[in-house]
Formats: sequence, structure tokens, C-alpha cells
Amino acid sequence: MFSFLFKRVPIGRTVRDPTTQLGFLQNPSSSLKYISSKPSTVQNPFVFSYLVSSCGFSPAAAISASKKICFESSDRPDSVLALFRNHEFTEAQISSLIRKCPSLLVASPTKTLLPKLEFYHLLGVSSPNIAKMGPRFFYSSLENKIIPAFNFFNSVVGNVEDVVIGLRRQPRLIDYLHNVAQNIAILREKGVPESNIVSSLMDFPSTMTPKNDRFEQIVENIQLMGFDPSKYLFIVALHGLASMNKSTWKQKFDAYRRWGFSDNEILTAFRRYPWFMTLSEKKIMSHMDFFVNKMGCELAVIIKCPQLLGLSLEKRILPRCSVFRVLRLKGLVKEDLKIGRLLIKSEKLFLEKFMTKYEKEVPQLLDLYKGNISLGGLGYGTEEFWKEPPVKCLNV
Repeated sequence: MFSFLFKRVPIGRTVRDPTTQLGFLQNPSSSLKYISSKPSTVQNPFVFSYLVSSCGFSPAAAISASKKICFESSDRPDSVLALFRNHEFTEAQISSLIRKCPSLLVASPTKTLLPKLEFYHLLGVSSPNIAKMGPRFFYSSLENKIIPAFNFFNSVVGNVEDVVIGLRRQPRLIDYLHNVAQNIAILREKGVPESNIVSSLMDFPSTMTPKNDRFEQIVENIQLMGFDPSKYLFIVALHGLASMNKSTWKQKFDAYRRWGFSDNEILTAFRRYPWFMTLSEKKIMSHMDFFVNKMGCELAVIIKCPQLLGLSLEKRILPRCSVFRVLRLKGLVKEDLKIGRLLIKSEKLFLEKFMTKYEKEVPQLLDLYKGNISLGGLGYGTEEFWKEPPVKCLNV
């Protein structure tokens, strides 16, 4: 069955579509009680009870799943669960698979499931990793989809472990093999290094699935924006554009325009930090409000250091800027704020420069930074604290 395993799959613009070639609950009476209390919601009491008592489902989850499958005997489901257990799947892994695809319980253990388990184990894929790949890798055709997918991705990535990682992140890749092969050929024609193509499959697998004409148009647009195909930022920008439609792209532009950015400035920031255009409109507005209205930053600061908008406002920006402002108001730091260094600096260096150094002068500074006390605990009113920026923000 596996005689053509890992044959080299040719990749080019004329590639053909390769797809043509549980004992969780010891007291089942609790589930029966649930049935009797809500008879109108349970269409199949036997299936419902089995899902709760043998598969670890909650009553609500069992009601939903029982609408998708039907069996009147536990023989087949018991055989399926036994097969997974015999292949060292944990009860939690089995339950997770069945929750995602209840119809696995009525699949043939010998004809449908066992050949795939044997295939994965032959490759050296562990049961935990098989479970993480999800149910698609049990109900899809072994010969027509699964084996061609492993062959193809192994020919690109070079090892089974990374193939599994990519497929875990985006199981639908096996359904878009033709698109992926053609899109890889497009990237190669544009001069994208093989290592970056592999990174795209590993880091952003869904980016490689669009239809070829749309994918090629996105690639050309990225080049027109000034991205170098030989650089990793090209792959990040590709991911950003492939993940949104024209309407969403325009909404992001409009959000930045409302803060006074010109189109050229937006594209400049995008080239420096491609995640700049993948941020949600809500995050764009909240971060810009903080930097401009509370910290007094000019747009040039954001253009120069656009990654500032990608940081967490609650976990990093607000705590660090609060600490700096307290030190500034107390006259302990006099220089203007190099906000890029303040926020991008590692946790260790930030604590050394701004916390340890001033712990005697401001003993409660660490509590403020960790959120254990509010500004009021240091004698500051929130509105007054942020009312007028006592500092000029610099780029770096």
C-alpha cells in the first residue's frame, strides 16, 4: 500500500492535482437523569448516553453531537475506542477527536482507521501528534489525499517532523495540494529562497492555499510596494495581504488616515513592519489614542518604529509608560523618552534600568508595574496623570 511513499513530486506551473492519484464517567445514571429532565432536546437517547458515559462529553456537547450521528448498538463505537486506546491515545485525545468529528465513532476500525494509523506510525509520527493533526487525517482518503500530501510536503520541507507541524497548523492543506504546488512554483519564479518558502509553509500555511491567479496578483502587489523577494519580510507581507480582502485592506488604511498618516507613510511603516496592516482596527485606534493623546508621540515616531503598535497595551505599553511617567514626574529621569527603547527593551533590561535603580526612591514602583496597586496608591489621579505629556517621545 505504501510502495509509492515519499516519491519525489515534481513541482512546476503545470503540476497536476495530486489528489487525483472510553470509560470517562463511572456513573452513567447522571446522563440518564439529564435525558429525563430535558426530553425534547435529546433526539437519540442511546447515542447521547454513550457520548457522556464512554466519551467524556458534557450533556450539552452530547446533545449537539447526537444530532450528527446515529447508532443503535455500541459494538462499532466500542471497537473504534478500543482501536485508539490500543494505539496509545489518551482518553483526552480520543475525546477531543470525537468531539471534532463524532462520525469517527461509526467509521470502520479495520478498513478506514487502522490503515491510516499504520501509515502514520510507519512514518514515525507519535500518537499525540496524530491526535493533534485532527480528524481530517482519519476521514480523508489515504491513497488520494493523505499519502500524496505527505509525499509532496516532505519533498519541500525535507523531514516528516516539520511536515506534521505544518499539517497540524493547517489541516486543510491536504485539500489544496494543487494550489499549494502552483503557488510554490510562483514564489520560486519570483526568486524567493527555498528556506523562506519552507518558512511560509511552516509559519503561515494558510497563506499558500489561495487560487493561483489571486496568489500571483498578491505577490506582484507586494513587489510593487517595495518588498524584496529574497527577504523574510516578503513572506510576512504575503501572509498579511493573503489574509484579508480589498475591503479589509481599505478599512485599515482609513483607520490610519484618520490619525493623519499619508498613504506613503502607511506603506513605509508597512514595509518596515508588515504586521502593521494585519492589526485589527480596534487595536490601531486604541494604540494610536494612547501614543498620541496620552504620551504625546508624533506620527514620525510610529512611522519610524511601527512595531510599537504590535505590542500589548495592557501587558507592556501601559505598565512601562506608567513607570516612566512616575519617574519623570518625581524628577528622577530627565531625558526625553526614547519610547522605542523603553517598550522594545527586554524585560530584564527594563527592570534593571527603571525598577532596580529607583526602588529606594519609589518603593511601590514594582507594585505599580505588576498591577498590584493603582495610580491612586501612589497619590496620582488617573486623569491628571495622563492629562499633559511631561515628555517628548523620540523614535528610538
